[in-house]
Amino acid sequence: MKEQIKKAEEKMTKTLDRLKNDFAALRAGRANPAVLDKVMVDYYGAPTPIQSMAAVSVAEARILMIQPWDVTSLKAIEKAILASDIGITPNNDGKVIRLTFPQLTEERRKDLCKTVKKSGEDAKVSVRNIRRDTLEKLKAMKKNNEITEDDQKDAEKKVQKLTDRYCEEVDKAVAEKEKEIMSI
Repeated sequence: MKEQIKKAEEKMTKTLDRLKNDFAALRAGRANPAVLDKVMVDYYGAPTPIQSMAAVSVAEARILMIQPWDVTSLKAIEKAILASDIGITPNNDGKVIRLTFPQLTEERRKDLCKTVKKSGEDAKVSVRNIRRDTLEKLKAMKKNNEITEDDQKDAEKKVQKLTDRYCEEVDKAVAEKEKEIMSI
């Protein structure tokens, strides 16, 4: 029984972490190295993340600087960024690549907020699905006489408290990201 609750909490934590990672990669007008997390460079025939072949730093509030350790890989990095869906054209000066993030329009901010809300709702649905699966496992344990009815009820209350807590955490993360987007 405790094992089921622990598994449910681990899954809910992973859901929240995934949501926060998605928010970090969301381009919100500020330079954020997490935008490049999903960009893979074809480096000697192997897909390689930019962070493992270059130093990525924030030069200014809206400028991201990529300085590869192997200067010959500049063209490959530039090509990968252009092929990605981040929507920023890289500036290559022969030594470093600079990504300049444009100011967000009001319309773009509202679109980003809608995306943030949708991601938050998806995360809450995942949390609720985890709750449902855990409750089904508890019912099966009760049916097989592995736990008593009182234990089942206590476990259900604990699972509901976990669900409520993680839904609140999701709402908090959504509110913070919306505030960040609208304040840029």
